[in-house]
Amino acid sequence: MPRFSVIVPAYKVQAYLPACLESVLSQSYEDLELIAVDDRSPDACGEIADEFAARDPRVRAVHLARNRGVGPARDAGAAEATGDYLVFLDGDDTLAPHALRAIADRLKETGEPDVLVYGHALAPWSGETVRDAFAGQLTEQGPAPFRLEDRPGLLLVPAAAWNKAYRREFTERGGFAFPPGHHADPAWTYPVLMTAETIATLDRVCVHHRQHRKVGVPDTASPVDGTEFDVFDQYDRVFAYIDSRPELAQWRPVLFHRMVDHLWAVFTERGRLPRGTHAEFLRRARDHYRARRVPGHPVPARSRLRHRTIRLNLYRTLRARQLARRLSHRTTEPVVRLAKSLRAAALRLHYRVQRRLPLRADRAVFAAYGGRGHGCNPGALEEAFRTFAPHIRTAWIARPEHHHTIPTATRRIRPGTAAYWTALARSKYLVNNTEFDHRLIKRAGQVLVQTQHGTPLKHMGLDLQERPAAARDMDFAQLLADVDKWDHVLSPNRHTTLTWERVYPGGYTTLPYGQPRNDVFQRATSEDVRRVRASLGIPEGTVAILYAPTHRDYRRTQRAALDLDRLLRRLGPRFVVLARAHHRHGGPLVSPAPARVIDVTDHPSVEALCLASDALVTDYSSLMFDYAGLDRPIVIHADDREAYEAARGTYFDLRSFAPGAIARNEDELIDIFATGHWRGSRSTQLRSAFRERFCPYDDGRAAERVVRHVVLGEAGLPPVIPPAERHPVPSAVAASERAPLTSVERPAPNTTVTETL
Repeated sequence: MPRFSVIVPAYKVQAYLPACLESVLSQSYEDLELIAVDDRSPDACGEIADEFAARDPRVRAVHLARNRGVGPARDAGAAEATGDYLVFLDGDDTLAPHALRAIADRLKETGEPDVLVYGHALAPWSGETVRDAFAGQLTEQGPAPFRLEDRPGLLLVPAAAWNKAYRREFTERGGFAFPPGHHADPAWTYPVLMTAETIATLDRVCVHHRQHRKVGVPDTASPVDGTEFDVFDQYDRVFAYIDSRPELAQWRPVLFHRMVDHLWAVFTERGRLPRGTHAEFLRRARDHYRARRVPGHPVPARSRLRHRTIRLNLYRTLRARQLARRLSHRTTEPVVRLAKSLRAAALRLHYRVQRRLPLRADRAVFAAYGGRGHGCNPGALEEAFRTFAPHIRTAWIARPEHHHTIPTATRRIRPGTAAYWTALARSKYLVNNTEFDHRLIKRAGQVLVQTQHGTPLKHMGLDLQERPAAARDMDFAQLLADVDKWDHVLSPNRHTTLTWERVYPGGYTTLPYGQPRNDVFQRATSEDVRRVRASLGIPEGTVAILYAPTHRDYRRTQRAALDLDRLLRRLGPRFVVLARAHHRHGGPLVSPAPARVIDVTDHPSVEALCLASDALVTDYSSLMFDYAGLDRPIVIHADDREAYEAARGTYFDLRSFAPGAIARNEDELIDIFATGHWRGSRSTQLRSAFRERFCPYDDGRAAERVVRHVVLGEAGLPPVIPPAERHPVPSAVAASERAPLTSVERPAPNTTVTETL
């Protein structure tokens, strides 16, 4: 008897069915049977199911004699099932990697509940994935298992069959079956949840639910399922089930509100109802509203409009409001465009006037990453300006949401304002790690310091001319025009100096003084480390791994390369992960973060995160060069080296000059930490050589050297302390605590570590 029976109904999904079935068969948890139900599909779904059945003995193909619809097709698969738990998956959806293992672990943890509700992500045709909006209801905090009365918020989670695992004995004993029709899921889900004696949740994305382009009625809809009007019949079945069981009467008000929300979604979503049927749909919705309403239960303020519209059948009023809104938009838009044009013209005139006024020799303006907060090399230099050149008044350009990161002694400037153009026109010193506005006209006497933001591993500048995937729409002529404005460029090592002067050719002066942002690594104390760890919520005595992958140019949508939940389950409770996404990632690496994963994507200081961590796991990020200055373990996880090399290219092969151990896949990474190689003698030797080569000037006084040279004009600068003589602050994990981890689950026997080890 397998643990899971995964049931996949298939109708007109031939383009997606192979990926769906493969996502099940490739699960790391293999104790399953896969039942593919061909609902008399007119395309190749039946043939695909037969091919998979011939290939893998865990697959069974069921062919229905006639098209019966998605609900009866699921019932046909359930009748063939022999597993402990039923898992339904639509033929165009996919299971997330390791989903069944996580489900199995959670079932075991919660004592084999009747129903386990897990998370999903929507997968639109455009390629990105979006976590379900009601994922907050899946929190694993509190006692488990439980009854629906203990967590009624679960009724807010989409009433779908494919986001739950059902104990087969429970569904058979309860006689649950899917009704025919287009909206069959509510008539299955609500009775199951109301009847279940034990329920548990899993706060993890286990299913990627595909969303097709809106082209009228989805092509994957079975003709016997009827139209959207079927929703009324399904809710009739739900309330009939409640009426047959007096003990379930308490759920009538809640499910009445869910019905109204569902009817409103069908009514208002563009393209769902055929043209000319909206009035009839709303009339029937009014009848159901009046028949199912439970007096004495107030309507939430946010839902009053939809309730009033359905209850009073205000179709004409709603249409009039929609027409009025469109008319208002059409008349307002030209006015807004005109106002924007006038404002832009006024700012251009203001900038022109400011450029004719004298420069202010006591002013410096800073920016980083195109308007983000105080940080990186410009942030360290801004602090050094206030320390070593206090006569200079500093200002920072940032968008309003980042103003909280700017020190109180520093003036805050919003991009695109009159103050912004005044600062660019009249400040003597301009400091940035990217580029200022391309419309900046550098004046005689202005000094522009380009700090860059790290040692280059991946190709940059003019080297991207042959890398269209990475260059995208880069204007190389504009790039060189910006380079011509630079007076000084910072460099932390010889490799960087040679690279910048070739890929950014110009008349600037290179300042090989180190990375100012890394000065804090040499100045910080153990108390600073303790304070940062406490602010992040890192438990005492744990090993904090900073996971910071870089951006992938060859991917249109970004995703985490590691299953952090699985990683931590394998490593045990002594480890936590600080997960930091690249600023171009578009959000956190995982959402919501699993247990012992702390999302630090929005933390304003990556240097503070480095100090708080005990080891770094990255791929091709320049953060590895900064972290080497801390002299703490670095592990490279490079599972897509060939693809990254093809799309972006690197200046040297990490395998030939690595900062530590290298893992080619997730299992190797787990093995590196489980066996202690991440902090072994070989890793220490690699890191020492790496540090000597790439951190020769990072002795804690880089920012001071820049200010003394550029602002104060001093010739005699502080001497550089060699790397071997530096003593950066140690990590929070004491050497006495670094005993071998014997309780960690080892990878499979065929797992190997890289040649680097």
